[in-house]
Amino acid sequence: MKIEDLKGKKITVMGLGLLGGGIGTVKFLNLAGAKVIVTDIKSKEELDSSLVALKDYKGIEYVLGQHRVEDFIKTDMVIKTPFASWENKYVKMALDKKIPVEMDSSLFFKLCKNEIIGVTGSKGKTTTATLIFEILKKAGKNPIAVGIGNVSVLDKLKELKKDNIVVFELSSWRLSALGRNKLSPRVAVLTNIQPDHLNYYKNMAEYVNDKKEIFRHQKTQDFCVINWDDETLNKLSPEINSQIIKFSEHKIERGKSVCVEDNLIFLHNGIDEKKVLDISQISLKGKHNLVNILSAIGATYAMGVSLEKIREAVLEFKKAPAHRLEFIREFKSVKYYNDTAATTPESAISGINSFIEPVILICGGADKKLDMSLLAKEICQKVKGVIFIKGTATDKILSEIKKIIGSETEEKNFPIITSFEKALELANNSADPGDVVLLSPGATSFGLFANEFDRGEKFKEAVMKLK
Repeated sequence: MKIEDLKGKKITVMGLGLLGGGIGTVKFLNLAGAKVIVTDIKSKEELDSSLVALKDYKGIEYVLGQHRVEDFIKTDMVIKTPFASWENKYVKMALDKKIPVEMDSSLFFKLCKNEIIGVTGSKGKTTTATLIFEILKKAGKNPIAVGIGNVSVLDKLKELKKDNIVVFELSSWRLSALGRNKLSPRVAVLTNIQPDHLNYYKNMAEYVNDKKEIFRHQKTQDFCVINWDDETLNKLSPEINSQIIKFSEHKIERGKSVCVEDNLIFLHNGIDEKKVLDISQISLKGKHNLVNILSAIGATYAMGVSLEKIREAVLEFKKAPAHRLEFIREFKSVKYYNDTAATTPESAISGINSFIEPVILICGGADKKLDMSLLAKEICQKVKGVIFIKGTATDKILSEIKKIIGSETEEKNFPIITSFEKALELANNSADPGDVVLLSPGATSFGLFANEFDRGEKFKEAVMKLK
């Protein structure tokens, strides 16, 4: 497929949204000469910021506050939002009429002629993809970031030059579209698989199946960089046809690998073992970030980057991406961290365990049908204090805490808040010099916030207002 093939085509964009992906899609299609219809169940008022971003793009038809049947059956193509299921009735209408339904990811892969490194995982995608980007940049490989955090997708096509390497962060939803088109990246990176999005998927098997699309259609000369410590991924290895590069926090005896021994990171190319760097030199906070570093080393090694350049880039990478154990400020000798991207209980536990200092935790929110028992146990055993954000996940965490401490639950103070101003007031009343106040929710943001990034921004704003 070529970009010129889109000229004059009638294309329905399902879901403009507020995160920027829909905006990038509409801009790209408009500049390509397509006749674009944007449909979203959100109202004009709700989508105001996205509509303002598109005000200079002419000839776009907007159908807001509803979806119309004709926009899905009298069109040449539908590009659906990642959040709409393939079982959505409007998506099925289009498919029943043999109208192609794409996502930004599948259309990008079809139009992109450059090599692509795809990064997926339940957690660590953004940090790993950012690390890979920085290592490639240090090595002069001209990387371009696609889909990393809030970076849009399709409008990046116009920036591509022949020598660019694409680093693409791929959610399970975006991978589902690749699977339907039998597409996989040249280098696939899988950081981990943990229970997630079970409010979207019927079960874990469905979720894992979409994740597998990142390597399912790779060729034998391609590479798959896989977390050998992750039980689910370890079991998937027989299904991988490409060259496997394992990474582990423990020594790996055979095959190509990146692993740890005696606090040192080693790279094994299948024949020789070479030291990469000493873990004590790494600036990134959190044990989970070691996993992200190992995977980034494996991916960039697969792209031919020298160990010297890998080492330099990793040592220079001192700050996690926004919303991921992001240090905000120190106020009255108390440090404040924003970890709003921790939307699963496992990632919240990682956040807690990133600190040796006493932690006052702000957590909770909306439920994704995940098991909260381990997070409840961690709260009971390791945090100095906890403040909950109102939501269905909070109810589940409190229920699990009650199972652990029983009658003591009534005696303890478990405040539930609806604003960060109140949360910080409570946190500051109990914080001592040297403590950490950590937003690491372990749940989604629906209800009180537009999304997890909005949640993080509002937390940062509240912290910066402290006087």
